[in-house]
Amino acid sequence: MIRVLGKGITAKAIEEAFDDVKLYDDSDFDTYDKSSNDITVVSPGIMPSNHMVKNSSNIISEYDLFANDMPFSIWISGTNGKTTTTEMTQHLLEKKGSVCGGNIGTPLALLNKDANIWILETSSFTNYYTNKAKPNIYILLPVSEDHITWHGSFDEYKKAKLKPLDFMVESEIAIIPEEFKDYKTDACVITYKNSDCLCKEFGIDKEKIKFKEPFLIDSIMALASSKILFDKLDYELINSFVVGKHKVEEFFDKKNRLWVDDSKATNVDATINALKSYKNQKINLILGGDDKGANLKPLFEELKKYNITIFAIGSNDEKISKLASEFGIEAFTLKYLNKAVEKINELFCENSIGMLSPAAASLDQFTSYKHRGEEFKNLVSALS
Repeated sequence: MIRVLGKGITAKAIEEAFDDVKLYDDSDFDTYDKSSNDITVVSPGIMPSNHMVKNSSNIISEYDLFANDMPFSIWISGTNGKTTTTEMTQHLLEKKGSVCGGNIGTPLALLNKDANIWILETSSFTNYYTNKAKPNIYILLPVSEDHITWHGSFDEYKKAKLKPLDFMVESEIAIIPEEFKDYKTDACVITYKNSDCLCKEFGIDKEKIKFKEPFLIDSIMALASSKILFDKLDYELINSFVVGKHKVEEFFDKKNRLWVDDSKATNVDATINALKSYKNQKINLILGGDDKGANLKPLFEELKKYNITIFAIGSNDEKISKLASEFGIEAFTLKYLNKAVEKINELFCENSIGMLSPAAASLDQFTSYKHRGEEFKNLVSALS
């Protein structure tokens, strides 16, 4: 029998794919056999401190469950850009027989086992529980502080991000930030400082790519995958990719004023990267939500370089306002998104933008970052 901790999308997909599966969540703990040695798959996101996890002896990840059946695989991880890089890589390799899933879209249990390539967005949560499965190519985007509450510390978060390197062999390739160049692994390691380093390594002409940061490095990583596997750089194809909603998504209100929906920015680094494109404008920035215990001071060190006003919302709004005061940045403590949009509407001036890039998760007030982004756009559209 296979036991699965969790009853979400991943768990239900495993239940559909195998004959003898039992799903558990916290409400089932009274019936949970603590002495069982059955394979126990932990759904991504369930913390190691969970009482069922602590009372299980044969824990594996979703990836480990399919380790023996996994086709050639590209795993994509990092703090920001995982989804876009995964989607861009699939966009380039789909005609070569690739499918994508993992942390986005399709759970592994529902992916085509006969596909030539699996492209998997891979979270630190999944890596934490994985002790067997490994990628053939591992792409690690820049790593910055995130999910501290889950992992306990930034060091533990970084360890989870680097863990796939522990199992890789000499014939496999890892592309990782230069700060991790001394990490011991048998994989063939390519390190980078920035997008220029990657372009030099893979012979990529950055001027032929239409994307700007934060999506530039994502497109370069996707092109690098194609170069490694098929010695091909298809600029026309990568430039035809359309970035998804809620990621530095620009739109205009009824007065033709620019707003930016970057609700997907759930951590400090994502917000810092999103701001770079607007350095010459007055930025009315909506910040706040569940910051997952992250240190926000690096964000404010960056914000003080901009012409910016902060509109604090969410469960950490007072924390944001206190830091704004400390760094000499104008801020309004408004708690709720609708109040922030109303206040920005009042203060909008020439050459300014209204931007939601909260550097925090959404679940304190919304069902998801998508819900938060749609609500933001609806509020702006309702302005007269």
